[in-house]
Amino acid sequence: MAKTEAIQILVVDDHPIFRKGMIQIIEDDPLLRIVGQAGSAEEALQQLPALPVDVAVVDIDLPGMDGLELSSRLLKRKPPVPVVLLTMHKSEKIFQAALDLGVSAYILKDEAESGIVSGIKCAARGDHYITPTLASLLVNRGRRAAQLRQQTPAVESLTPTERAVLRRIAENKTSREIGAELFISHRTVETHRANICAKLNLSGSHPLLQFALQNKSALADLPD
Repeated sequence: MAKTEAIQILVVDDHPIFRKGMIQIIEDDPLLRIVGQAGSAEEALQQLPALPVDVAVVDIDLPGMDGLELSSRLLKRKPPVPVVLLTMHKSEKIFQAALDLGVSAYILKDEAESGIVSGIKCAARGDHYITPTLASLLVNRGRRAAQLRQQTPAVESLTPTERAVLRRIAENKTSREIGAELFISHRTVETHRANICAKLNLSGSHPLLQFALQNKSALADLPD
């Protein structure tokens, strides 16, 4: 996307009045342009193939498929669609789940008026934006990653691919599913599993899965 081009945005929210307000705020910025809007995840996915979307603004509480699932699908597209997630929730569990998916921005709805434009622009350039009220949750996330490094120094010895495999193990994905996502064979994934176990001094597949699940949030915050 050229610097002079407007950022093209899809807004997904099932509340027409709130959606209209968001669209008005977004379109007040000359660098932002709404190319589509939807009231559900299903409607958004139907529209998406025909839309030139740079960023999707998604409400987490959608009827049917929720905003987290829609975000997951958008981020798995080729090329992926960056997501700005809107929510009423201050739950750390939901916040961590959203960051684990890879959303670019997480904005509380009562702070959307001041944060939505910044969130969209950050997402478009590959950066991240967290609503100020939830900054402490981001600090907690970083602290968990630091604790993991301290408790299990061997995680530093994992290669980028091994870390990518371990993150997907934490999502309870099979070797075939992991291989498909990383464009490697399931046998190569099994080799990576064995190498991870050796480096982390884990015996068998179940301890590896248990380690990944227990440290899911911290693993997501480790650099590649």
